[in-house]
Amino acid sequence: MRRSNRHKTVPAYLKDFHTSFTTKSDSNSRYPIDAYVSLARLSPSFKQVICSIDSHEEPDSYEAASQHKHWQTTMSEELTALQQNKTWTVTYLPKGKRAIGCKWVYKVKYKADDSIERYKARLVAKGYTQKESLDYLHTFSPVAKITTIRLILSLASIHNWHLKQLDVNNAFLHGDLDEEVYMHLPPGFNEHDKNLVCHLHKSLYGPKQASRQWYSKLSEFLCSHGYNQSFADHSLYLKFNKSRITALLIYVDDVILAGNDIDEINAITDLLNCTFRIKNLGNLTYFLGFEIARNNKGIHLCQRKYTIDILKEAGMLGFAPMPTPMNFSRHKSTNIGEPLADPTPFRRLLGRLIYLTNTRPDITFVVHHLSQFIAAPTTLHHQASMRILRYLKRHPRQGIFFDSTSNLQLKAFCDSDWVGCPTTRRSVTSYIIYIGNSPIC
Repeated sequence: MRRSNRHKTVPAYLKDFHTSFTTKSDSNSRYPIDAYVSLARLSPSFKQVICSIDSHEEPDSYEAASQHKHWQTTMSEELTALQQNKTWTVTYLPKGKRAIGCKWVYKVKYKADDSIERYKARLVAKGYTQKESLDYLHTFSPVAKITTIRLILSLASIHNWHLKQLDVNNAFLHGDLDEEVYMHLPPGFNEHDKNLVCHLHKSLYGPKQASRQWYSKLSEFLCSHGYNQSFADHSLYLKFNKSRITALLIYVDDVILAGNDIDEINAITDLLNCTFRIKNLGNLTYFLGFEIARNNKGIHLCQRKYTIDILKEAGMLGFAPMPTPMNFSRHKSTNIGEPLADPTPFRRLLGRLIYLTNTRPDITFVVHHLSQFIAAPTTLHHQASMRILRYLKRHPRQGIFFDSTSNLQLKAFCDSDWVGCPTTRRSVTSYIIYIGNSPIC
């Protein structure tokens, strides 16, 4: 097949795009991302954590992971652990039954000293294909509220509490299934007969009832050891002993331990390890995409890596930053602009930006304003979302600071824009709550 020998060059209009994020400046870009991301003011230990998080990529498919020996070893160990735990039995699918699919999810776990704690490969069942009353009955299971996480961090900063992080090994495997559930063989499972399926006896990650079964068992365990469940947040467990307090916050299989009683923290850690097998990840530094940096002045909470990942996915790493997240002189309306041919990327971006507002209250108004048009977005709304990304590039590490010198005074502020929406003529209301100088909600 004849191929042209003509020299090929990249079009000039593509020079502002980055295909990957590196710490070196790209001479072809006028606004390289490393000019806006600085690690100079971080402590040496936390800088190592950040660099370690950035330097390791996680595969998004079995085909990509199977190319690396450490991921192959991890998947093999996970399958062995599942079989030893008698999670399933391999059998033929009974007549009239349907099997759900499964996939591998990969995660790199870090210690507090920036070193890799382990490569984690988790087998996840595709529970979204389950049908109610056939494959499951009840599904509700509480997880920690972001407001509760900020509250715990604020109190820990003010009272100089200990902050530890735990990870439960194969948490959902401790929950027993009451329903009859079948699953296809996992990728990499050495069985020659493709008609075989897994009959699940214990829960996996993914089935709709899995988190409920695990939460019930963990809650029963904590209550039996003197912890009281909070009525404000059912994922928060507290234990008081005179002036000593220990708080345990649960988000599925990730646990935050906070308090002024280090002996109780060590004791409950040992009990959890004996019962469920856990990994002690040391001091809290990285949790649910939040980067937690601490010194004697307070605790800084941000989503730097999450922000850079959003910019990278949108191809905005090389664009010029903007000083404001929104052009307030232009009103957004469903009647302005052309409808987007495929609104899915816009909706996905808005969903990620909504999660980013947990540490970036400065973009909360514009993000929630754009979310009003998520059903029928136009090119105008897409341009507005791109402006938010260019604003985020200006200070990717910006976040929330919990001052250690704050008092325990609770302060709340609210405001409303009377008939602020030009389309619906409705008022726009917002509020923020502080403990001292630290925003928690």
